[in-house]
Amino acid sequence: MSRAEAVGAPAGRRPSPLWTFGLLRSELVTTLRRWRTLALLAVLAAVPVLVGIAVRIETRGGPGADGGSGGPAFMAQITNNGLFLVFTALAATLPFFLPMAVGVVAGDSIAGEAGAGTLRYLLVAPAGRTRLLLVKYATVMAFCLLATLVVAVSALAVGALLFPLGDLMTISGTSITFTEGLGRALLIALVVAASLVGVAALGLFVSTLTNSGIAAMATTVGLLITVQILDQIPQLHALRPYFFSHYWLSFADLMRDPVYWDDLVRNLGLQALYAAVFGSAAWARFTTKDISV
Repeated sequence: MSRAEAVGAPAGRRPSPLWTFGLLRSELVTTLRRWRTLALLAVLAAVPVLVGIAVRIETRGGPGADGGSGGPAFMAQITNNGLFLVFTALAATLPFFLPMAVGVVAGDSIAGEAGAGTLRYLLVAPAGRTRLLLVKYATVMAFCLLATLVVAVSALAVGALLFPLGDLMTISGTSITFTEGLGRALLIALVVAASLVGVAALGLFVSTLTNSGIAAMATTVGLLITVQILDQIPQLHALRPYFFSHYWLSFADLMRDPVYWDDLVRNLGLQALYAAVFGSAAWARFTTKDISV
């Protein structure tokens, strides 16, 4: 039985919104059941564990024993408050691990179905290519949120086990309660997830260009690495603000008091632009593509 039949697609008439939600649920379940997806989430969950253990070993002399040298943002504060491990883990995974995981899932979304020979079966039901593409993108976006939350929750659990918790100091030097700190941590996780929508759209577009899931995944990850390398070249200062990764670490401004919104707004606007451009390109390609497999 095809996946289209499994979600109860109607025959000969326009699918109802309820059927669309059934297709989305099927896509989510199928994506999350793949061993590749579970392995990616396991790697993401392991990063905060490794960072927390490393900081614990390096600070046996007590809080602040590391002197605050090196490492991602907020590293020096972890020994004083385990909640800072959430911010550190997100800063450590955002440049590569999180976007790589999203790129793999997005790159495989269409090309993987084509390579496995299931794309035609999905289109046999009256879903329409546009509807299917939107469902695929929604699935990748859900993975963006899930992957970010996996990092944040793992970091919070490890931070609570290895380090003290309590009121914390913002970058601006003011003190906020632990409850407010948790709220800001959740907001930061949401911003980080939103920072990946550009990569998701890029991966979806690449996925419509080939019938090989592996090729689409490799191309997406390769483009991701290339953009980040270009973003570090000073001679390209005029172009750097337009790279989707340029404002990724602006989420640190949420730990200021008051919050600095300028770079955060630029980041979200840039991600929306990339999503619109590459989402439109993916739609244009997919709706005119000859599905022969």
